[in-house]
Amino acid sequence: MDMTDRPRRLRKTQLLRDMTAETHISANSLVYPVFVIEGENIREEISSMPGQYRHSIDRLGEILEKTVASGVRAVLLFGIPAHKDEQGSSAWAEDGIVQRALEYGKKNYPELLYITDVCMCEYTSHGHCGILEGDCVHNDKTLEVLAKTAVSHARAGADMVAPSDMMDGRIGYIRRALDREGFCDIPIMAYSAKYASAFYGPFRTAADSAPAFGDRRSYQMDCRNIREAVYETELDIKEGADIVMVKPALSYLDVAREIRKRFDKPLALYSVSGEYSMIKAAASLGYIDEERIIKETALSMFRAGADILITYFAHEIAGYIAEGSI
Repeated sequence: MDMTDRPRRLRKTQLLRDMTAETHISANSLVYPVFVIEGENIREEISSMPGQYRHSIDRLGEILEKTVASGVRAVLLFGIPAHKDEQGSSAWAEDGIVQRALEYGKKNYPELLYITDVCMCEYTSHGHCGILEGDCVHNDKTLEVLAKTAVSHARAGADMVAPSDMMDGRIGYIRRALDREGFCDIPIMAYSAKYASAFYGPFRTAADSAPAFGDRRSYQMDCRNIREAVYETELDIKEGADIVMVKPALSYLDVAREIRKRFDKPLALYSVSGEYSMIKAAASLGYIDEERIIKETALSMFRAGADILITYFAHEIAGYIAEGSI
């Protein structure tokens, strides 16, 4: 055959494939979610997420040590408080679970970057992401408690705050609050396009955050929309977001690609609990090759434009990077 172009030439050996690969992953781009719970001597496996645990602060060092050893350099902290009320007051308490976890982590593992989830669903007795007025979440009243929470995290040592509530105007409100309190150097990673997704199911067990009634569709995004995601992201950037995010990741790669094309801010993708648990379940039944699926899905997210990947597989991916197999 007389062919000038033969793309297979560059696929012939692993060395050639590595040399010409278009997508590369660094452990520096990975973030590992950590669940911290009140109590003592607790390392409790999350039933809906095999291999993931909730840790009390006295055992938090176990997972932080593992994270450091894996080569992952950032964690995203979620707190599960002992006390919940309608206002979610434990979220901004000086001795709150995340605040004490930050104190422990910064003292004992200062080499890690500590990002904190800023939301109310783990802290409210009703499980919604803000302050209720009747059966509806009141947007503007919620902004006040989100800002108080973000400031309290910054005081406790957070390196970055990540509002995940999807209230209108919350990035600007939090930015102004942080600046007023002297935390102008604390970046905000905005959950800019957070969809009302069925993929969050296992997380609700992990964070004890299922809503007591209704759902979150009045504030999280409609799964059918992509132009709205672009608009939400643009608003967050105008309000002061330093990093923007698409959540979930795997079923929203088209959204990630569109946002990557339009904006220059660093883009994070959150590979959520449902994505993790589906892979673990299918692998446990022998239906898939777990390692190859982890690698392939991670590559798809970076190929779509991610600069940062928040994933429960962060330790495994960092290991694959270290051994040169991804």
